[in-house]
Amino acid sequence: MNPPLFISASVHLHSSVLMSRVFVYGTLKKGQPNYHRMFDSNNGKAEYLGSAFTTQKYPLVIATKYNIPFLLNIPGQGLRVYGEIYKVDDQMLKFLDDFESIPTLYQRTVVQLEVKEWAGKSEGEEILSPGSITEAFVYSTTTYQPDWPSLPCHESYDTKGDHGLKYTYREARE
Repeated sequence: MNPPLFISASVHLHSSVLMSRVFVYGTLKKGQPNYHRMFDSNNGKAEYLGSAFTTQKYPLVIATKYNIPFLLNIPGQGLRVYGEIYKVDDQMLKFLDDFESIPTLYQRTVVQLEVKEWAGKSEGEEILSPGSITEAFVYSTTTYQPDWPSLPCHESYDTKGDHGLKYTYREARE
């Protein structure tokens, strides 16, 4: 039997199921407004693996009248962004692509991450210690307003944060 193959942010498990790692930094994190979507079985499967920071700095801003967190794909600017790593199946990855409006609003790219804490325990999953570097898919904006890079940057998003910019749920938008 061949050893598992590591292909960018995807892991090919012995069961021939392709699982991908996704780094979430906004409303999909634990305790945030869209977290429940990660564990709705109609969307696919997701397993929490751990928490991490981006190895590079990126602007994480809160923008639009709906106070949506956006990661701008401008490496080297902003702060190292904190988030969570999940292992997801193809069905969940497709759901997330649709949820993030790929390719019109977001793009899915690979980002390097420094592990803060690792909880992943499933078969075929490597065990990573704090400080280890790994990769995962991340959703960043494809287009943004010219003033967005000058907005305040956040290291970690929380809809109830001291920024005072409460997220507007999709269902409540005009």
